[in-house]
Order: sequence, then structure tokens, then C-alpha cells
Amino acid sequence: MDSGQEALTLLLLAPLFFICMVIEYRILKKRGYSDYSLKEVVCNFSLAGLHQAADLIATLLLMPFFLWLYQFRLLDFSLTPVTLIVLFILQDFFYYWFHRASHHIHWLWASHIAHHSSEKMNFTTAFRQSLTYPLSGMWLFWTPLMVIGFPPSAVVLIVALNLGFQFFVHTRIVKKLGWLENIFNTPSHHRVHHARNPEYIDKNFAGVLIIWDKWFGTFVEEKPSLVIDYGIPKQVNSWNPFVTTFHQWRTMLTLALSTKPTPFHIRLRYLFGSPKFADNAEKRGTTIK
Repeated sequence: MDSGQEALTLLLLAPLFFICMVIEYRILKKRGYSDYSLKEVVCNFSLAGLHQAADLIATLLLMPFFLWLYQFRLLDFSLTPVTLIVLFILQDFFYYWFHRASHHIHWLWASHIAHHSSEKMNFTTAFRQSLTYPLSGMWLFWTPLMVIGFPPSAVVLIVALNLGFQFFVHTRIVKKLGWLENIFNTPSHHRVHHARNPEYIDKNFAGVLIIWDKWFGTFVEEKPSLVIDYGIPKQVNSWNPFVTTFHQWRTMLTLALSTKPTPFHIRLRYLFGSPKFADNAEKRGTTIK
């Protein structure tokens, strides 16, 4: 398995990403918006670099496990255009469940929150990723694909293409896209996902295909009359990429490892329960019995 395949794929897309950011910046500036700030752009790109480095190291370390797991595959797929399309759809299905779990399981949210912590919605927000995804276990959601029978190298490639597509939905200059809104994740759908408006929280988890949200009851249409408030309930207020990466880990582990008398099942809930459970405990400054 080529451990640098994801990084190489995203690197090849980099010129297109750059062109889109320049166009977006010029359009927003012409409209009088100040969505781009140098401090945030530097922070977002730093987070992207740390994320890619962590993913590369993790893939190298996990490669023997992936290849070992692949030997127990149920089927053998030759890599044809048809099987790659099937793999793309299946990987997007598993991405939906990873993304949904990342909003409802604190251990996963501790990584994913970095992506949501920006109060802006522009193309650079797509680069706002966490280096702790390998630790939280994002890769576990791709292992069923290897057991089914897709080669690990193909899985890594499709994951990279999925993430590459998602760059293009992080913008507010693109309005609704007609019939495409019925099938694909679009900027309109993803703006909803990044909102902290009560009507929009924990909705639209799609990677590429919005059909998963529609099938599983997590879809909400963007309302033209509702001004979107981007970010998270408790803002980080820091351009330091390490603060952005680790602030929720600190909250989670402080609660779970507290010296206060706390039942073991409560400590487990701080780690693997809903993030809201831990947030409520942190607000009160006490453990919950």
C-alpha cells in the first residue's frame, strides 16, 4: 500500500484549490466581506500540514494491520471503473457514519471539533483538520471495505478523493445548484452542517452524497431567511494550531481523569458518551452522579 497516496492526491489537486481560493477571496472582497484573515489562513494551513503528516505516519504504522486484515477478505475485486464506483459509494456510506459518530461520541468529537471551530465559512476552512484523527480512530471506519475485498491502496485513494471533493463545499459564495441538491452534498447543504444555529446543529453529515442524510433522517434544507452563525458553542479564540487541535482533548481528559470522586461509568461517558454530557458537566464545574 502506498502510504503517501492520500497526500499525493491532495497535492495534485492543490493548484485547483489555490485557484478557487483566489477567486473566492476576490468575490468576497468585491462584496465587502472580510472572510479571509491572514492569521486564520495561516492557522488553517498549519492544521492541514499537521493533519497530513499525522496521516502519513499513521498509515505507515497501520500498513501491516491493513494488509493482515485484507487476507481475510470475503470477496476478490479486480479494479475496474465499475468496482471503483462501487467502492466510492460504499466509502461515502461509511464516511457518513464516521461523520455522524464524530458529532455524537466525545472521543471522536475531540478530533473533529477543530474543523468546526472556525467562525468563517470559506475554502480555507476545508483545511482545518486535526492531527489526532488517527488517535481517535477514523481509520477504523474504512476497515470494513478491506474485509469486503477492496485492496487497501484503493481504499486510501478513494478516501483521498472523497476528502478532495469536500473542499468545494466549504464556501458561501455558491448558492443552490438545482437538481444536484437532491443527490450530492453541496455548499448549501454543508453551510447548514457548519452552523451553530439550533435548527441546524448535527445535520447534513454527507461527504459526497446527500442521500444518506435524507435516508437516515439527518437532512435539513438551508433556509434563505435564516442568517447562519458559524462555529461551535464555546469558541476557541486562538490562532495557535495546537490549541485548536487539543483544547477539546484537554476538556475530555480533565473530566475523565478527575481526582474528584466519580463513578467509573460516568468517566466512560465523558470519553465515549455525548459531547453534550461532558459540556454540561464542565459548565457546572462538577462531575455528574
